[in-house]
Amino acid sequence: MARVLVVEDDPDIRMLLDVRLRQMGHLVLAAESAEQALDLLAEKGPPELAVLDVLMPGTSGLELLTQLRADPVHAALPAIFLSGRVEQDDIAAGRALGATYLTKPVVMNALGAAIERALRPEPTAAGAW
Repeated sequence: MARVLVVEDDPDIRMLLDVRLRQMGHLVLAAESAEQALDLLAEKGPPELAVLDVLMPGTSGLELLTQLRADPVHAALPAIFLSGRVEQDDIAAGRALGATYLTKPVVMNALGAAIERALRPEPTAAGAW
């Protein structure tokens, strides 16, 4: 079980993600904007994973993750981007931030697998093969 921040401006998709993540056993902090997400994090504390829409009014998911990563508390925050945009520039920008980039409509099994990968701890040098 992990604390997952979901930032999605579409209420139907946000609700779907919230329900599915809770079914997977995660605690969900859901926000409709980057600004609301920052307020939630200030109140509730850091998540273990962020699932972010790329295109939102105001601050984009890419900009939000950049802001979060600038804070030492969130510097290593794993992230998954969800977007209806499949432009190579957007995908490259998401990957440059070290995030997984999934397209909408999202396949829930793919999202579940991406969440498992994102939450899996990286092997240490001593534990690496």
